[in-house]
Amino acid sequence: MRLNGSTRRDPEVPVRLEKDRIEVDGRPVATAAVVYLMLNKPRGVITTASDEKGRQTVYEFLNSGPEFPESNTRWVAPVGRLDKASEGLLLLTNDSEWAGRVLAPATHLDKTYHVQINRVADHALLESLSGGVRAKDSLLRIKAVRILRGGERNTWLEIVLDEGRNRHIRRMLEQFDIAVLRLVRVAIGPLLLGQLPKGGVRALTAAEKQAIDRAMHKKVRAASGAAER
Repeated sequence: MRLNGSTRRDPEVPVRLEKDRIEVDGRPVATAAVVYLMLNKPRGVITTASDEKGRQTVYEFLNSGPEFPESNTRWVAPVGRLDKASEGLLLLTNDSEWAGRVLAPATHLDKTYHVQINRVADHALLESLSGGVRAKDSLLRIKAVRILRGGERNTWLEIVLDEGRNRHIRRMLEQFDIAVLRLVRVAIGPLLLGQLPKGGVRALTAAEKQAIDRAMHKKVRAASGAAER
């Protein structure tokens, strides 16, 4: 390997990918383009690269067309998860540092879900959910909840989380013997699922990426200010 014109034989020599010139066997090593994608995950699809049971994974929706060449999408990974029965907005990227910031407790972005439940919701249920629910050894909380629309037998709720635990919403509702009929994530911070069709995938716009970064920065500043008080 040659680093900035000098031969280096130590495979652990530190490099700066954004600045250093690296050559292997006389050929320059190019840094892979950074990719930020959003996917409208369908229900029944799992967020892993492969599955021993042969179930459909989110990677099957990443095509290798001109917008998403295989060389750019081969190493993308989901930013967090949506369980198999859940659907909606899922981010994928090959920028592991950025993904780590999105998932870090200090920068947890609000996540908005539309949830259909198998009963008619009332004010008492909303108050109970807003107060938090203890499930086994965990106290599960939500940031906000409201009724979107209701019918004679079920209700659509909008639930906002500013933390994320495994099956968070489902576990809360289970404490009231309420079943979730559908659970759709419609927003992550300022990023909206919008009209992206089910199974559709597209790159984030520069404005969307900047909006998420600003929202994370705001969260960090708020957390720092709270810690200092």
